[in-house]
Order: sequence, then structure tokens, then C-alpha cells
Amino acid sequence: MRIFSSPPSSETQTRGRILQAAQRLFAAKGFEGTTTRDLAQTAGVAEGTLFRHFANKKAILVEVATSGWVDILTDLLTELSEMGSYKAIAQVMQRRMWNLQKNADIMRVCFMEVQFHPDLRDRIQTEVIDKMTDVAEAFFQTAIDKGIYRQMDAKLGAKVFLGLFAIAGFSDHTLIDPNASPQEMQKMAEGLADIFLNGVLAKE
Repeated sequence: MRIFSSPPSSETQTRGRILQAAQRLFAAKGFEGTTTRDLAQTAGVAEGTLFRHFANKKAILVEVATSGWVDILTDLLTELSEMGSYKAIAQVMQRRMWNLQKNADIMRVCFMEVQFHPDLRDRIQTEVIDKMTDVAEAFFQTAIDKGIYRQMDAKLGAKVFLGLFAIAGFSDHTLIDPNASPQEMQKMAEGLADIFLNGVLAKE
């Protein structure tokens, strides 16, 4: 018997519109620069509707940033699990850069607003970043155990690896132009992977 999932309810759709509006506005104007009136108008709902779904504007920020980080973590887990080999870092890099471009708004919210909201930063750290680091560390430790990567601190290696994406998250222009072609992204990904895997010192 085939089971069909029911379509999202109107309340679920409304909540989704509010979160999408918040993501765009927080990225463009910042949390402090965005009013609940702005949110309601952009989402196409009455201002009172916001507070039927969320206790306050801060709760909307927490939901946007937390769900954004969960999406980032899920994407990374999928890509690490699908890597053909431990040397295929460039493939992951290229997909990560592509996703950074597609998700520029959520990346801005995730990376910028957490600096000004310690409670949000702590929640993101415990619910997402620590888990992301643990998964990447296990990935590195396995490669070390197999003799593919040299002996090193696997957790530190994982943090450096994840840090490449964190740097890119602060700005569309940090690593590569937002309008870069797939060929330019591939070249950048291969360059990052080469430096990450081989270092910068000339071989003796």
C-alpha cells in the first residue's frame, strides 16, 4: 500500500513564510535593524500572527539560525559519507562553496548574529558545532588510522577543515566572488584541497 504524506497545513506554511522573511531581513538589515512590522509585511501576515507562532523576535532569530546550522551540518554529513576517498576533499570543497553561494542569507545570519547573542551562540555551539566537529574528527581519525593522513591531532585537523567553510561564511567575497562560474569554483576548490592536503612547504 502506498502512503501519501499530507500537504503542510496553513499554519505550517505561515510559520515557514515568517522564517523565510526573517532570514532575508536579518541578513539584509540585521536583527536589531529589523522590526516585527517589517517581518509581518514581508511574510504577508498580520503582526499579531507573528506572536501566535513565536514568543518574540528573538525566538524567530533562534529558530532561523538553529535550523540554518542544522541544514549546514546535514549537508556536510551527507558529503563526508559520500566521499569516494579521503583525498577527494576538492569535491566537498566545491559543493560547500556552491551551497554557500546558494544560501548566502542564512550564512550571514548564522555567522554574524551569533556574535551579538551569547545565548544563541551557546545553543549553536552545543547543538550543532560540537556535533559537526565530532563527525569531522571521526572522519579524520579514520583516515589517520588507515595511514592516508599523517599522524596529527584529529580534532585540530577537523577544526581547521571546518574553519575553511567558516571563513567563507562571513562574506560572499571572502574566498570567491558570488558570481563565480562552476569552473572558477572548481579551480578554487582544488587549490584549497591541495593546500589543505599537502601544506605550503616545498618538499625536500
